[in-house]
Amino acid sequence: MSSACDVLVIGAGAAGLMCALTAGQRGRRVVVLERANKVGKKILMSGGGRCNFTNIGTTPANFLSANPHFCKSALARYTPSDFIALVDRHGIPWHEKELGQLFCDRSSKDIVRMLLDECEAAGVHVVTECEAASVARGSDGFLVRASTGDFDCASLVVASGGLSIPSLGGSGLGYQLARQFGHDVLPTRAGLVPLTLSGRHAERLCDLSGVALPVEASCNGQSFRNAMLVTHRGLSGPAILQISSYWQPGDALRLDLLPGLDVAAHLRAQRSERPAAELRTVLADLMPRRFAHRLCEEWLGNRPMRELGDRALREIASALGQWPVIASGTEGYRTAEVTLGGVDTDGLSSTTMMSRHVPGLYFIGEVVDVTGWLGGYNFQWAWASGRAAGEVA
Repeated sequence: MSSACDVLVIGAGAAGLMCALTAGQRGRRVVVLERANKVGKKILMSGGGRCNFTNIGTTPANFLSANPHFCKSALARYTPSDFIALVDRHGIPWHEKELGQLFCDRSSKDIVRMLLDECEAAGVHVVTECEAASVARGSDGFLVRASTGDFDCASLVVASGGLSIPSLGGSGLGYQLARQFGHDVLPTRAGLVPLTLSGRHAERLCDLSGVALPVEASCNGQSFRNAMLVTHRGLSGPAILQISSYWQPGDALRLDLLPGLDVAAHLRAQRSERPAAELRTVLADLMPRRFAHRLCEEWLGNRPMRELGDRALREIASALGQWPVIASGTEGYRTAEVTLGGVDTDGLSSTTMMSRHVPGLYFIGEVVDVTGWLGGYNFQWAWASGRAAGEVA
C-alpha cells in the first residue's frame, strides 16, 4: 500500500524545504523525504554555524552555468529582500558581515526552525532517515519506492543536492534520476574548495600553515580580492575558494600578494627612507612576517634596499603582483562547499524548473547546473529555485 500525495520532494535541504512550504501554502499535500537523520544539515553547518543565508548584492553574474541566462527568471521573482522579509517575520536577528553577506546573529538553527515552522503551518509532512530507492512513472504521476515505504505523487521535485560534503548527505541520486528521465547531466566537479600543492611548491609553504593575508586571485579572466590562508595541504581562504570554481588543473592562476598598492613606488620610497633595511624587513611591514621572510628566502633574495636598483624593484613588484600558483588539484568533494555542473538547464523551464521531457518532474537547487559564488549566493539560488517550483508543482 503506498501513501498518496500531490507533491513529493526528495531532499530536505534549503531548496527542498522552500519548495515544500511554498507548495503547501497553495493547499497541495506535500511530503518531503530526507535520507539523513535530520533536515537542513548544510544549512546548520554553513557560515560557521551562523548561516550566510543570502547576499543582498545577488545578480545572475554571481553564478556559473553553461547557460548564464537560466537563473535570471527565478532570481528576479524571489529576491534577497523577499527572504529577508520571511526571516524578519519570524523575529530572527541578523547582520551584514561583508560584501553583502547576511548572517544569523544567533545560530543557523533559527533558519532551519523557520523553514520547518512554515512547513508545519502549511501541512507539509517531513520524513527523515528515508531514502528514495527508485522512481517509476505512472499513468498520473510517479511511484517512489523508499526505505520506509512507497509514495504515489502527481509532482516529483528532486532537491537532493550535489556531491559536495558527502558526510552531510550529498549524493549522486539527483543525477541518476535526471539521466533516467532523459536529461543530460553536465560533468561535475568540486567548487568553492581549497587548492592543494605538491612537491617543491608544497615544501616551500607547508610549514606556514595558518598564515593568512589579503590577496587578489585571478584565473581565466575572473578575479577575487579577499583573504588567503596557507594550509598544511595547500591554499584556502575566501579568495582561493572563490577562484577555485574557475580553475581547473593546468590553468594559470596568479595572486596579487599586495592588492591595491603601487608596490614599485612603495619600494622606491622605502629605499630612500630606509636604505639599510633589508627587503624582507620592508615586506614584513606589508604582510605576515613569516610569509615575507619565506618569499625572500625562496624566491626574491634578500639584500639591503640601497643595493636594489629601479629595475630590480620593478621586477620584485611585478613578481608580487603576478605571483604564480602551481596547484596540483583540489581537496575534492570532501570539503567542497558546492558541486559545479549537474542537470543541464537546457532540459528545464527557467520559469518553473519543470522538466521539458517529463511533465510534473522538477529539479531545483544544487543538483542543477547553476552554482553561486561564496557568500550566500547558493542559498539565494536554493530559495529562488525552490520557490519557482513550489508555485506550480
